[in-house]
Amino acid sequence: MTEGTTEGGTFERGLAVLHAVASAPGPRLRRGDLAKATGLPRATADRVTATLLRLGHLRAEGADVLLGLRSMALGNAYLASCGLVGTVGPVLARLADELDETVTLAVPDADGARLVAQSTRRRAVYLAFHVGDVLPSDRTAAGVVLAGYWDEDRFVTWRHRRTADPLDAGFPAVPALAAPVADREAVFRDRVAAARARGWALDDQWVEPGLLVVAAPVCDRGGRAVAAISVLSHTSRDLDVTGVVLPRLRAAVAEAEAVLGAAVSGAPSSSDDGGSAGSAMLARSVKDEVGMDFLETLARGLAVVEAFRHAPGGLSASAAAELTGLPRATARRALQVLCDTGYAVNDGGRFALLPAVLDLGYARLSRLTLAELAQPHLAGLAASLGESVSMAVLDGDDVRYVARAAATRVMRVDITVGTRFPAHATSMGRVLLADLPAADRAPLLRRAERLTRHTVVGEPALQTTLDEVARLGWALVEEELHEGLRSLAVGVRDRAGRVVAAVNTALHVGGVTPGETVERVLPALRRTVGLIEADLAVAFDQVPLVVH
Repeated sequence: MTEGTTEGGTFERGLAVLHAVASAPGPRLRRGDLAKATGLPRATADRVTATLLRLGHLRAEGADVLLGLRSMALGNAYLASCGLVGTVGPVLARLADELDETVTLAVPDADGARLVAQSTRRRAVYLAFHVGDVLPSDRTAAGVVLAGYWDEDRFVTWRHRRTADPLDAGFPAVPALAAPVADREAVFRDRVAAARARGWALDDQWVEPGLLVVAAPVCDRGGRAVAAISVLSHTSRDLDVTGVVLPRLRAAVAEAEAVLGAAVSGAPSSSDDGGSAGSAMLARSVKDEVGMDFLETLARGLAVVEAFRHAPGGLSASAAAELTGLPRATARRALQVLCDTGYAVNDGGRFALLPAVLDLGYARLSRLTLAELAQPHLAGLAASLGESVSMAVLDGDDVRYVARAAATRVMRVDITVGTRFPAHATSMGRVLLADLPAADRAPLLRRAERLTRHTVVGEPALQTTLDEVARLGWALVEEELHEGLRSLAVGVRDRAGRVVAAVNTALHVGGVTPGETVERVLPALRRTVGLIEADLAVAFDQVPLVVH
């Protein structure tokens, strides 16, 4: 850890603790082990941890600490400021649609290739890379084409890392090698030279059997490779690389380079962005925190990182101060710490975040699914209500349960993750259907069957019911799926306002009127959905939410 001012040292120690938790072998780390992992005195590690817990970057479970979802905001700041996700993301989506294959975007990161965007295709055999993953350059096509623009110093860095880690144990996104590879550097350099000569690389099962990848570099106006677009497939799909993939890949690269060039030409300064109020509010709010264990300097430093979200292309110290409401000297010290620790670079007074910021929590948490994000909130609601709580998504004519927290009762509804019910007769199905245009839901409603004597059927009646659900924002279903069963549901919306899932509680009819159920349950249900939506807004701020 580098020496510096007290303020700089505090921020640096906070980054070290975050990195230690994010890079731990498992998802949690004992508080007592943090001092050992960071080299900090136990008392210092405890104070830093307490501050990160207060800010939501970490969370506690007993004596363990885990990453908190707020840590993803740091990665979101990098993804927003690098300017690639928003500009090239639509290009990836179009290429994925054309080829019906997964397409990714990777950037150079030290001696590896870091995934920063992807458009996926989910199949029985699917690709399990995630945004934030870093891959060894010599084992992926993206890394090979990017290495074509390395200088000799970068190859030396790569060689030293391979010597220290010959099995690639430091790259958790790919399977570790069973044994060191003979002549690894010579093979790598040959692949790099061939890729540079032809302008693309083919990864034929370098990472693992069955995985086929074709990649080409995306260059800026100065001819520097800033990213690589890759098409990923499985050998069983018999991909026509030269006849189909390469022409479309080259067209996508040309489009990406054009939009990046246009974005650079028309990029507004950071002070033109309308998002400064959020970061300034954050900086002011941390000043109100009190207590011996709260380190205000650490909170200020993290606020500076988050300010990059509003600054495509980077920040000056003055702009960082303006966005956060901090003194310029304070903002500059935080920026310098980021440079000293390898999380930012200073280019003539303009600071830019580096992909390594994704190692402060984003890379690990980006693997979380909608159901995994929701599960703690569902469990909390089930405990407070004493009733089972579930989450479901729309799947054809049915709702499919993706998460559940069951109450401990003698009598309970037998539902597990994966259970399906007809959407028209369930509360969750109705809030999901109510978000669809009437014309889109009409075919399903015409197919609706009566399941009990109470089930509403017939397109006109169901359309009227769904219109009312849309107006209210919730649905109550009384004995329409099963006799004696009542359920109440609220929709979960993404950042665009679409209902992507629903949360409900189901209970037996008897002793409590429908109105009393709504009065008791609906406020708690809405609060829980609000917490889930807040988490989704952070987790999927820079990447699309894909519901499976």
